[in-house]
Amino acid sequence: MKKLLIILLLIPLISIAQTKKKVKKIKVKTPSVTNVINTVDISAGLKEALNKGVTEQVSKLTVIDGFYKNEAVKILIPEELQRVDATLRKLGMGSLVDDGIKSLNRAAEDAVKESTPIFINDIKNISISDAKGILLGNESAATSYLKDSTTKELYAKLNPVVQESIGKVGADVIWNSILKKYNTIPLVNKVNPDISDYVTTKAMEGVFKMIAVEEKNIREKLTSRNSDLLKSVFALQDKK
Repeated sequence: MKKLLIILLLIPLISIAQTKKKVKKIKVKTPSVTNVINTVDISAGLKEALNKGVTEQVSKLTVIDGFYKNEAVKILIPEELQRVDATLRKLGMGSLVDDGIKSLNRAAEDAVKESTPIFINDIKNISISDAKGILLGNESAATSYLKDSTTKELYAKLNPVVQESIGKVGADVIWNSILKKYNTIPLVNKVNPDISDYVTTKAMEGVFKMIAVEEKNIREKLTSRNSDLLKSVFALQDKK
């Protein structure tokens, strides 16, 4: 009788223990669900964003007036030649100076066409390890990365093209005329700037400025994220 009573008392306890064990097993088998994107997707998203910047923004600079009528990147007269501008305008040669400025921008518009392949190749090589840091960086982190990694190669590629373009658009003739007229003015310091270096440097500045514009748009405007990948990857940045 006592044994039967003990058995009856133990049955509920055994049942509770078995139930807890089953619950525990169920918890172990249930996987946690997260929406974190892996580093490969982050890398792909950044590459897509930069390619978008190159194709949609840099291409705008390669057309006629791409530099000349874009106040954000328009190439102005070199600083050391500001006195040339002022003096020649006083002498009634303002139109010559205006033609000189336009010719510098035409040379840049022509030369920048050579930049796209360099950017595309470098974008392909963005490492997975760099991707997360770039994504969570400031509004121009990707552009800065591209600038650091391509500037040397870009200058080497663009400078000879600029020199050729300067001749093609007649900038060399115009600027030789400007400097010749200026240097004949009594009591002025003679000037002879490196126009091709100046245009190359300014053209590169314009290119990176336009890429930065697109990067900022993608980072700040949901409407600029025109693919599922861009939406998913840059949503991570929104949460930082």
